[in-house]
Amino acid sequence: MGGSGSRLSKELLAEYQVRETRSPGSLRAACARERMVPVPRPGGWARPLAPGGLLTLLSRFAFQDLTFLTKQEILLAHRRFCELLPQEHRSVEESLQARVSLEQILSLPELKANPFKERICKVFSTSPSRDSLSFEDFLDLLSVFSDTATPDIKSHYAFRIFDFDDDGTLNREDLSQLVNCLTGESEDTRLSASEMKQLIDNILEESDIDRDGTINLSEFQHVISRSPDFASSFKIVL
Repeated sequence: MGGSGSRLSKELLAEYQVRETRSPGSLRAACARERMVPVPRPGGWARPLAPGGLLTLLSRFAFQDLTFLTKQEILLAHRRFCELLPQEHRSVEESLQARVSLEQILSLPELKANPFKERICKVFSTSPSRDSLSFEDFLDLLSVFSDTATPDIKSHYAFRIFDFDDDGTLNREDLSQLVNCLTGESEDTRLSASEMKQLIDNILEESDIDRDGTINLSEFQHVISRSPDFASSFKIVL
């Protein structure tokens, strides 16, 4: 997804919303059958949206390899994204071409309290300056943080989020920033230099299998695989 110029049909949106109102039971059953699988990507989805539009793809089940979200969840995401746009730019066509600033995305209640909110937005942004999200970036984010995303997908993106300098490894500075995000950086919660060093030494002792002083993706995923609660805690629900 990411940088495509897809358009969402107003008629299809209206038709779908009528179907949703009239037959919620059957819609939920259909959505359960239409779970979708994303592919981790360094800069965009493996396949862009077709010109026919978002709901055209949904109606033909062509979204199955793009996202873990159901039709209902995608429509909800679109409504929430539109709420961040100026009133005059909330048409279907304009909303799918628009980008929302990180400041606006970070104002969402679901992200406000997340200690990694800024990193999350930057990782999922396809803007060259990584300072805004398109609707497809927004879907990308919500898909990875959904309940049905796989542990491998979640750990892949968790690693990217924790890799603050984007060099492909978690070094001591990355780990220090990670700890500060979790503990807070106030005087009452911030670790002392000696406490931080000891904690990072312990993390590397447990996780750095090849003993090169950093944690790579496979080492990170090996550690995460031993944490049964990781996948369920790594989520954002609108």
